[in-house]
Amino acid sequence: MKIVVEGCMHGDLDNVYRTLQRYEKLHNTTIDLLLCCGDFQAVRNERDLDSLNVPRKFRSMNTFWKYYSGEAVAPYPIFIGGNHEASNYSWELYYGGWAAPNIYFLVFAGVVKFGNLRIGHFERPPYNGHTIRSVYHVREYDFHKLIQVEEPIDIFLSHDWPVGITDFQGRSLGSKPAAQLLEKLKPPYWFSAHLHCKHGEDGSVTNFLALDKCLPGRKFLQVIEIESEPGPYEIQYDEEWLEITRHVRLDKHGGHQWVRSKLQARGARPFEFTQTVLPYNPSQSVSYGSFRAHVQNPQTESLLQFLELPYLLDNTSQPSDVIPSSHRGSVDENSEDIPIDDVDELDEDAVDSENENS
Repeated sequence: MKIVVEGCMHGDLDNVYRTLQRYEKLHNTTIDLLLCCGDFQAVRNERDLDSLNVPRKFRSMNTFWKYYSGEAVAPYPIFIGGNHEASNYSWELYYGGWAAPNIYFLVFAGVVKFGNLRIGHFERPPYNGHTIRSVYHVREYDFHKLIQVEEPIDIFLSHDWPVGITDFQGRSLGSKPAAQLLEKLKPPYWFSAHLHCKHGEDGSVTNFLALDKCLPGRKFLQVIEIESEPGPYEIQYDEEWLEITRHVRLDKHGGHQWVRSKLQARGARPFEFTQTVLPYNPSQSVSYGSFRAHVQNPQTESLLQFLELPYLLDNTSQPSDVIPSSHRGSVDENSEDIPIDDVDELDEDAVDSENENS
């Protein structure tokens, strides 16, 4: 199986896909899967820009809206959240789902299958000053779910690096929860982004690779070959992950056979993509004032109905309301231990300085 790993997308889908198409033509090959390590920026329309965690002067529509609207069609990627996501859309797909046709969002934490490969992911949810405390509860809940995974994971993705991969100015940087998951899950491959550089570490068990963001002359793509069963391949729900999702919500164990029988009866392909807002139209000015701030995504509703779980993601609730009280604990808001500024903001400041000096 030929897989391409990409660093930070920053909404520049057109250029990434053009680069991949040139690669396929040059090498007379076919790419099976694209993995994006975050900062994907799935912005569907102008209203989503208000939920994008970037300085206002850097908010732009970019090109995801073309794929959401159907104007353009993407190859299969699996993308993960970063610190520059449209949090309203991410929250709609909290349990994962199609962000656009052929573009699958791997949620804040989760495991899916692609062919016979199991691909896992862990991420900090987007937040603002009003939701930061409840977001840490959500992150603790997601970690609690992933640490229960027992079956082997082939590839793991995170936007932040696990702590201990390398040092910066004499200090260790990264995510402590990600490091704990790395130690527990021991996947053969772990891919990250965030720091806008290419960096690799070959461990005795896990090979780590971080990549840059999509810019000319930057190392933002890597092609790898992984042994797998012959195709064709498609994204499918992971049986163990659905069982974990169900039992932590209901606080029940022993549901593996229940999930297996449900998947055998329905099939394991995720529920179909559905548009929930009007896509951006560059030729029209549209008022979004009549749209609800939060919508219940049919994919999420269908998955929860399939698992016989309640829907608890309304904007009338706090993010922490999705967490059973038995799984809430004392959360240290400084536990992430990333002792450097956000790299994207540093890049933006550098651009400002260059413009002022030019």
